[in-house]
Amino acid sequence: MDSELAALATSGATTLISLMVTDSWTHAREVVGRFLSRPQADGATLADLDSVRARLLAARAAPGTHTTDDLTNPWHTSLQEVLQSGSATADTLRDLLASLQQLAHAPQTRRLTVHNDISGGDQHGPVVQSGRITGLTVHVHPSVDAAQN
Repeated sequence: MDSELAALATSGATTLISLMVTDSWTHAREVVGRFLSRPQADGATLADLDSVRARLLAARAAPGTHTTDDLTNPWHTSLQEVLQSGSATADTLRDLLASLQQLAHAPQTRRLTVHNDISGGDQHGPVVQSGRITGLTVHVHPSVDAAQN
């Protein structure tokens, strides 16, 4: 394998391992899983990715159990095998790396709790607060009081 592809595989493995401990991992896991599951690739599965992530998180909690290289090297090998098998090109791996690096540098989003109060009159049906809604259908069943009148 030429040195450019080897460097690309190394960069991919390093980026993959670094993303495993971020909030972006869920999306990165899906992207990498699809890449490694290409036809004719003897790639890793999502379960393998999850296993390595668990070991990486355990290593962070108990330093000295694994080094980052221990966890990165198998992914370097997997990415090289995907490239050598011809099931992916250097360009597709570059695209994957670009999207992973974009995830790695994306600002982490925080989930916020929103509390809305409704006041000012009687509400006899659903109330929806939103900035934009398309294709909404609301079914309102008549109340018992309305049916008696």
